[in-house]
Amino acid sequence: METPKQKLEEAWTREAGRVSRRVNLGWWIEALTAPLVVVGLSGACALLFVRRESPDTPAWQLSLGIAIALFALSGIAWMIARRRFEKPDSSMVRIEAAMHLRNALSAARAGVSPWPNMPAKVDAGLTWNWQRVVIPPAVAVLFLLAGLFIPVSALPGDDSSGTQEPDAWKQVEADLERLGEDEMIDETYLEEMKKKLEELRSKEEEEWFSHSSLEATDSLKKQHQSELQRFERDLNQADKALGNLQKNAGGMPQERKDQLMNQFDQALQGLQNGGLKPNPGLLNQLKELDPNNLGQLNPEQMQQLRENLQKAGQACKDCQGGGQGNDWMDELLDGQGNGQGEGEGESEGEGDGPGGKGGVNRGPGHAPGVLGKQGDLLNGGDLEALEAKDLSKSLPGDLLQLQDGEHDVDKAATGVQSGGRVETTGAGGDRVWKESLDPEEQKALKKFFE
Repeated sequence: METPKQKLEEAWTREAGRVSRRVNLGWWIEALTAPLVVVGLSGACALLFVRRESPDTPAWQLSLGIAIALFALSGIAWMIARRRFEKPDSSMVRIEAAMHLRNALSAARAGVSPWPNMPAKVDAGLTWNWQRVVIPPAVAVLFLLAGLFIPVSALPGDDSSGTQEPDAWKQVEADLERLGEDEMIDETYLEEMKKKLEELRSKEEEEWFSHSSLEATDSLKKQHQSELQRFERDLNQADKALGNLQKNAGGMPQERKDQLMNQFDQALQGLQNGGLKPNPGLLNQLKELDPNNLGQLNPEQMQQLRENLQKAGQACKDCQGGGQGNDWMDELLDGQGNGQGEGEGESEGEGDGPGGKGGVNRGPGHAPGVLGKQGDLLNGGDLEALEAKDLSKSLPGDLLQLQDGEHDVDKAATGVQSGGRVETTGAGGDRVWKESLDPEEQKALKKFFE
């Protein structure tokens, strides 16, 4: 059982230890304050640099780096500050001095006198300077948070996907995806084009924009565009021929009918032999179709066939930017439009386009404004010279000033000149040049104006 003497000794020892820890914490904070602000500022700069150079770095890795840096800094500050650390015996002396105990604690610890009674509050004479304790760490934390959360743009051209591939590859790939959406195109062409694109991509990224690679890309793009134009033209030609044959199956002259059937056969041959083909189902329907018996077909089946042709043609047109292509030329050649042909012979065909009646002896039948409605003429106004305010930036050939002037004509009569040649004033045109030029000069001038 502890005696009152032992309890007093333990109580004063605990108080001395508490004061000692408080003093040591103050020395550690003192050693940490200035380096913490410096590390916070430099750490913020480092975070911004890392986020700019490597934008895909996870936030937890950045936070872990901050924690490691702060832990290392705290350890270094502790090692520096421990040289000033205070032991409990020294803290007990500090308490004696602050509370004016006249060395009572030191004497009691040496066993010379009894331990004094514990007061209600032990005062070691220490107070915290909260401004020095709180402000530096708060500033450091703000710096680090700014380095973590301030928006930072990646370096120009810095892309996680590597070097940007040529735009022509993306365009061709987008065209292939568009053509495959409606399932109107044979998959063979799409697979071959994708294979060629993959062959170009399989090269090293440094070679994507080499001379040979760009030539191969340009050739592939031109080939693709040519196939699109040919395929669209054949589809439109087949659709128009079928439409005319179905519409005028009963009353069409045989000559016009043969012409339309020939157009259909040519379009079918192009669709069969080209690199870009319709899907096998649509192509088989066109092969099995007999243009002579269009009137006997189911109208719904015929309409569905034409819609499939138009859908495939629209897909090609979308890949080419939705342009009109050569449709207006095809209409002129096929005799489709709203004009009426006029000629000296009898027109044996029928049509409703600028080509007029599509017979052999038809007239020109060109409708006015074949190329579109003529726009209003624009009046640009009179030409005026711009006044150059700063002549230091003018270029050779720039118009600086316009002014009216008169020729300075010498009206005095001319007499005998050197060399014995007599000059006369002459009359009319003679006065201008005839009598004032040598024979050789007159001859050269006449030859120039002949």
